Amino acid sequence: MIIDVNKNYFEKYCSAETLAKIIDYPSIGHMWQDCVSKYADLEAIEDAGQTYTYSMLDEDMGTFRSVLADAGLKKGDNIGIIIQSSYDFVKAYMAAQTMGIVTVLLPIHLEGQELSACVKRYHMKALVYDVDYEAKIEISREQNEDVKFICAATNGETTMPPVLCEPSDYSTIIFTGGTSGKNKGAILSHGSIMTGVKNGCYGFEQVFHHRYLLVLPLTHVFGLVRNLLNPLYTGSFVSIVRNPKDMFRAMAAFNPTILILVPALAEMALMLTKQFKRCMWGNNLKYIVCGASAVPAHLIFEYKEYGVNLFQGYGLTETSNLVSGNPENTDKPASVGPPYPGQQLRIENEELWIKGPHMMVGYYDEPEENEAAYTDGWFRTGDLVRVDEDGFLYITGRKKNIIVLSTGENISPEEVENLFCKFDLLQDAMVYDEVVDGMQILTLEVFPRPLEKSKLEVEDINEYIRGELGKINASLPPYMRVSKIIIRDEDFERTPAMKKVRKISK
Repeated sequence: MIIDVNKNYFEKYCSAETLAKIIDYPSIGHMWQDCVSKYADLEAIEDAGQTYTYSMLDEDMGTFRSVLADAGLKKGDNIGIIIQSSYDFVKAYMAAQTMGIVTVLLPIHLEGQELSACVKRYHMKALVYDVDYEAKIEISREQNEDVKFICAATNGETTMPPVLCEPSDYSTIIFTGGTSGKNKGAILSHGSIMTGVKNGCYGFEQVFHHRYLLVLPLTHVFGLVRNLLNPLYTGSFVSIVRNPKDMFRAMAAFNPTILILVPALAEMALMLTKQFKRCMWGNNLKYIVCGASAVPAHLIFEYKEYGVNLFQGYGLTETSNLVSGNPENTDKPASVGPPYPGQQLRIENEELWIKGPHMMVGYYDEPEENEAAYTDGWFRTGDLVRVDEDGFLYITGRKKNIIVLSTGENISPEEVENLFCKFDLLQDAMVYDEVVDGMQILTLEVFPRPLEKSKLEVEDINEYIRGELGKINASLPPYMRVSKIIIRDEDFERTPAMKKVRKISK
């Protein structure tokens, strides 16, 4: 099944004025030139108590380009960036992008030998680092004598003009597990990133001039594209939260109109709001864009009660973030929405394959991984999907997570988890197989929503939960039924991107 996405499903959700402003830019530099000309005096970034307008950021980008040029860097060179989410990150990243330099975004948890190995592996000419990371980069300095090390707080004495790029020029390399689970660097071109940025504008009546709180890591595609570049594209104001522990204090002070969150953070904000009986997200919130993992339906409906529209979407690092988004959030809460225009989608044995202008160039210096990821030019996502009669996508699981039972049946654990999570008391669930007394069984672990659990007026809370889950279990086909249920007292272990760490089948 091949779907050419010629239709823009999202036009009807945008005002004519908004649609007219959503334009194509060849590169991040072209976008930025237009932004500065239109929004020069508007607030762009707030960080550590200081506010920077678009023109102030543009000036600081120009002086930092001179720092990069003085270090001998030029268009097409690879540099690493290891900086916490901050104004310095924005300045350094945007300076490099408007100079044609390829930026390798390094997770800030990298240390010592691992960081040094990345400098070598990605053939970096320079490493731009956070002012507080001198100790972190010490081994890299010792082992990479030809590499320039540039503190992000360095101020240039002159201004260097921008260098504009073509859509096919390399822009950014972002780490991803991809379809195989092995960490790789996905190369995103200027054209692919700008497609992802533009797609993030669709589905809202008014997408320009919002107030964004930036909580997600900028080293992840969801944070970079949807929580930084899209806000800049739309003349919006971004307040950076350096420490996630300060998120709710920052929300109350900044009063964002839109939040970009993973489901676990959206759940936390909702729980605290109910507990303290005041909106933890401030007084002006209109939208939450939620992604990176499955969004429970109860979040959509419960935020709606507070006048907030929570939209879920779907994408990958390899697709420059967005593939689809769901503006019909309450009518089709289980769907990740229709696909954005300009793509080709193909479904082979339930797996989603993709072509389109948002696709990565490939994995950096990984010929075997690239060969394994593509078939006849189609990128194989590893995600299992179905499409309804309206063209809306539903994610039913991950190909690599499929459990093969001794009977020969194939089980998608995500599909089974979603069925159990229709019980609104659950915050999350995990299904896996294990061997007990020589027999393969399916086990279900669940984490109930703490506040909702505390409200239950039953003698034995866990027994009540088991009973409700047992009713769901009995309604499933025999091969999908779980044999053991574990009720957790704390959330699942999560990655830095807040995704569940899955238990490996025995």
